[in-house]
Amino acid sequence: MKLVLAETKLIKEPITIINDLVNEAKFKVKKDSIEMIAMDPANVAMVVFRLLSSSFVEYTVKEDTVISLNLNNLKQVLRRIKANDNLVLELAENKLKITLQGNTVRTFYLPLIDLEEKEQKVPELKFKTVIKCPSGMLNDAIEDVEIIAESVSFQAEEKKFIVSASGDSSKATVEIKPEENVSIKAEEKVKSKYSIEYLKKMIQGSKIASTVEISFNKDYPLKLEYKELDKIQMMFILAPRIEND
Repeated sequence: MKLVLAETKLIKEPITIINDLVNEAKFKVKKDSIEMIAMDPANVAMVVFRLLSSSFVEYTVKEDTVISLNLNNLKQVLRRIKANDNLVLELAENKLKITLQGNTVRTFYLPLIDLEEKEQKVPELKFKTVIKCPSGMLNDAIEDVEIIAESVSFQAEEKKFIVSASGDSSKATVEIKPEENVSIKAEEKVKSKYSIEYLKKMIQGSKIASTVEISFNKDYPLKLEYKELDKIQMMFILAPRIEND
């Protein structure tokens, strides 16, 4: 295989984000895309990453290949990318050969690891609530309410999406309404609570896409999806915090 990527942020940013959730990951290099599905060690969050072949300057894959890597090692190499570099990925001697081509040519070899884990599958989820908004708008809402508590409530009803948090005697609420770049689809009034610690890692997806799709139900997993058409998709699934009132 030989993969050449000019828009290097499409791999540099996702790997940094994924590494906040998992330390090792298995990548499937297919004829049309690179795909990865991983679950965090606590089984609270799942991350799905897909980088399409159309993102690459050159994409030569003769057969489907599985590559398992230590993400921290990969992240350290990708940090060395300079603005005008091309990134070249190849396999050589049971290692991932990473070449950064710019004013100089720098080459790194990372060992492939044996990752003994069961095949992860994306769960089939059905949502009654779907919100699309600028990814920065969700980031701001999470940052506003995180000063109050460690968990956040998402609430939706017709023409209204509310992000809120409550502490011992404090409360913060952010209300988002439909506008030109915000759509809210809510079949009924629903509310669910999620961990801010995990959400802060997931909303880093804003670095790769300007829009986020937020899907949830009452006491049901949350799905956040970031994508750029014909380039990249990052999706996160987060288990709810269910508390007895």
